Amino acid sequence: MRILIWHVHGSWLTPFVHGPDEYLIPVLPDRGPDGLGRARTWTWPAAARELTPAQLREEGCDVVVLQRPHEIDLLREWTGLRAGADVPAVYVEHNTPAGPAPATRHPLADRSDIPVVHVTAFNALMWDCGAAPTTVIDHGLVDPGYRYTGTEERLGVVVNEPVRRWRVAGTDVLLRIADELPVAVHGMGMAALQERAPHLAGHLHEDVPQDRMHDLLARHRAYLHPYRWTSLGLSLLEAMTLGMPVLALATTAAPEAVPDDAGVVSSDPDVLVATARRWLQDPDEARARGQAARAHALDRFGLDRFLADWQQLLKEVDR
Repeated sequence: MRILIWHVHGSWLTPFVHGPDEYLIPVLPDRGPDGLGRARTWTWPAAARELTPAQLREEGCDVVVLQRPHEIDLLREWTGLRAGADVPAVYVEHNTPAGPAPATRHPLADRSDIPVVHVTAFNALMWDCGAAPTTVIDHGLVDPGYRYTGTEERLGVVVNEPVRRWRVAGTDVLLRIADELPVAVHGMGMAALQERAPHLAGHLHEDVPQDRMHDLLARHRAYLHPYRWTSLGLSLLEAMTLGMPVLALATTAAPEAVPDDAGVVSSDPDVLVATARRWLQDPDEARARGQAARAHALDRFGLDRFLADWQQLLKEVDR
């Protein structure tokens, strides 16, 4: 099966392109948001191929996996195909609603020909998808292997554009905790964060390739997930597979993703701080929690289950 899919969220797309199909990844000369092409900081198999709009028009596809509303128009402009009519389509909703959560209608709510695939049950609960068929396919992960050492007495965080996404990403919570405990941050937009928090200089890591970031992250005693409003950050799940104990705000899908023996989930940052202090002083407890986190993440968010769920759905829409 030839699957047309844009490179939008590299962490999510990485396990997706490890399936048995061909993955057609649009690429534009400027490698802008609508044509990023293959990932540069993740490892993808050869089956994920870059194609220009002209090549896509010539080659066509068997199914399109949409992730942003305007991709429906791009598909027709570039290939002449209508999503849901000329070619089967599904729409992956990665995000929680940006507006009033219980009342926000999904961009595809008035269409019944394109199923909406939510990455968490929380997403499905919050979006009003109207007439669109909906399903939930939980995240999947390529297992990075157990890498935890916990030798650095510091909390690791992964967040992209923490200043622009200030309250959504919980950057204010992160900096509050960083005033009390050692913290290191990995992601894009670190220069802007350093301007706001110069005391973190030397512990901000800009856009490190995923494999290298996993090594750096696993050295920290624990992982901190300060997000207020994200469906379920893949960085949290990746940290668990590395064998890290985790601290997370009790928001969106995090309480369902982190069992009690794998970490602490609380809406009170002071609880997270108190737990982190204990783990910084007790590496044995931290290690045991991390091992439980890894076992749970591999069981619930394993790659085989993720790919099997997607194969079943894609075969259904391709009939």
